[in-house]
Amino acid sequence: MGEFQIENNIRVLRFQNGEMTQDELAQKAGVTRQTINAIEAAKYSPSLELAFKIAKVFDEPFENVFQYTKE
Repeated sequence: MGEFQIENNIRVLRFQNGEMTQDELAQKAGVTRQTINAIEAAKYSPSLELAFKIAKVFDEPFENVFQYTKE
C-alpha cells in the first residue's frame, strides 16, 4: 500500500497574489518564514488550524491550497 502525503499550492498562490514573499505569508499566518518554507517544500505538515489560516490569507477554499494524495 502506498503512503499518503499532504501536497500544497502555496508557491503558486503566493505568486498569483502579487508575488507575496514567504515572509509576508508567514506574518499574515502568524508563523515564521522557516515554517512556511518547510510547509511549501512538503517537509512539514501544518496543523489543521494553520492550514486553514493559510487558505484564508489567500481567500481560497482549503482544497485549493492543500491536497491529501497517495504517492
